[in-house]
Amino acid sequence: MQFQEEQDYSQSINLGVWKKLVSYLKAFRGKLVFVGFMMAILAVVDVMMPLMSRYGIDQFVTKRTTEGLGAFAALYAGLLLLQVVAIFLFIYMASRVEYGISFTLRRDGFRKLQSLPFSFFDRTPVGFLMSRMTSDIQHVSEAFGWGLVDLVWGLVYLTASVISMLLIDWKLTLMILIVVPPLAVVSVYFQRKILGSQREVRKTNSRITGAFNEGIMGAKTSKTLVREEMNVEEFSELSSHMKTVSVRAASLSAIYLPIVISIGSIATAYLLMQGGMQVLSGAMTLGTVTAFFSYTMQFFQPIHNIASVFAEMQRMQAGAERVVSLLETEPDIVDSDEVQAVYGDSFHPKREQWPAIKGDVTFEDVTFAYKGGEAVLKAFSLTVKAGETIALVGPTGAGKSTIVNLICRFYEPTSGRILIDGTDYRERSQLWLQSNLGYVLQEPHLFSGTIADNIRYGKRDADIEEVQRAARMVNAEDFILRMENGYDTDVGEGGNKLSTGEKQLVSFARAIIANPRLFVLDEATSSVDTETEVSIQHAIERTLEGRTSFIIAHRLSTIRNADRILVIEDGVVTESGSHRELIAQRGFYYKLYTNQFREERSRQAMAQYAK
Repeated sequence: MQFQEEQDYSQSINLGVWKKLVSYLKAFRGKLVFVGFMMAILAVVDVMMPLMSRYGIDQFVTKRTTEGLGAFAALYAGLLLLQVVAIFLFIYMASRVEYGISFTLRRDGFRKLQSLPFSFFDRTPVGFLMSRMTSDIQHVSEAFGWGLVDLVWGLVYLTASVISMLLIDWKLTLMILIVVPPLAVVSVYFQRKILGSQREVRKTNSRITGAFNEGIMGAKTSKTLVREEMNVEEFSELSSHMKTVSVRAASLSAIYLPIVISIGSIATAYLLMQGGMQVLSGAMTLGTVTAFFSYTMQFFQPIHNIASVFAEMQRMQAGAERVVSLLETEPDIVDSDEVQAVYGDSFHPKREQWPAIKGDVTFEDVTFAYKGGEAVLKAFSLTVKAGETIALVGPTGAGKSTIVNLICRFYEPTSGRILIDGTDYRERSQLWLQSNLGYVLQEPHLFSGTIADNIRYGKRDADIEEVQRAARMVNAEDFILRMENGYDTDVGEGGNKLSTGEKQLVSFARAIIANPRLFVLDEATSSVDTETEVSIQHAIERTLEGRTSFIIAHRLSTIRNADRILVIEDGVVTESGSHRELIAQRGFYYKLYTNQFREERSRQAMAQYAK
């Protein structure tokens, strides 16, 4: 099992990445300002508390009097109440910010995934996408929701406490502030180390997610190949690496925090020594020393908070980069601005502007190469009339799937043109073409829900009569009505409650319900039994009438009635004609057909003998 590596990202905090994410947070501007305001109030109250203690000690304890104690207690209680209210409000609003940001990023990320072409998913592992949409977005939303809390409180408290300390004793304050430069040096050094480790953690986490996906989706294959133990060993190696890099990151954090605390303790010790001597000499009151001590003990908390925010930004930098890279992914296939202005885009179609499709398809000197690969098609030309059924046969890798993927505009020609009804299909919107397209895959995929729900995926507003009509058209209603709940039968995850043949018939009904003018069958009968193949064959004959159709077939019995059969070898048409014409030519198609015919006869004879 090979695990694809994640993309490498920058090795330092990239403020540009965070600025791009901030642009997605405009809807939360008011809430963020409110959180910041509450934290500023809380910081000011926290700074006032040592001053209240100073006044209480000097005025009531030292002087041994209770005069004015009632007003003092009322003010103190008021500050405590304000502190409690500020804490409640900032926690409540920060939580709303966190979950709101998470919702927005996931919504926009999912929308982006819906707009990306097939080519993107063809080269991007599912596990990497799952990691971006779940853990990466969760971490980023936490950084914005709670990082602001620590940052605002730390900055306001640090500024206000330094001002208070300077007003109390500026010389002593400056001596304590001497420890700030070494604290900054230590923070910068450790945070860089932590950033590198956290990047490796995020990269490995994406690979683990991908391995989970492969392990679950390929469970049957693993069982049949008896690979359970080997899969466990390979996954253990991957998870062990995750453990190692995670422990390394945690160890660096564990070393960093005690060093920060130790530096703060040195400053505190110096304060106690100098302050104690001044109290004994009468140069400073006990309340003043107590207030100063409180500030010194709390002085390094905001520094730690601010350092933690930057550490968290470093820890989340990789996740933020991944989220931004997804949100900013530019699709390989895009409609021009002129096309969108006339026909709309995938989310805002202007259907009233869409011309009807007749079904003529023309390839004009089309050359195509996948990214980083050799040309699959070279100067390929083909003219298909509306309503014609074209079958594509040939060896694996000959270019059959590439041809239909180009027709569907899942990819676009590297050079040359593809015309629909005489017009380059790039002059029309993708949604216009794909809304007039029916596609039945070799391995049908059903969505969770009922049979009726899955058929409606081809036409979301279809009523039950349309669903039933589509099912009857493809000979699917017989097996549906045998089900306990008929059309309301739940198909299970991925359709696992239905047989392969039943799933294929449902997907056929789903493709036909919208009455598409273009139809593609990609080896739709290669994985079904003979009886189901006959049923699908009858459905093909009935549903393809009057539509422009392209059939990729492994079983040649499926395509004997095609108007034209094209033999594709190395991206070139080497034979073309009807079934009878190609048999008469006694070329590649003839050999392939006769070999399959003999194999089929042998299987039938063996079946008869077994009876």
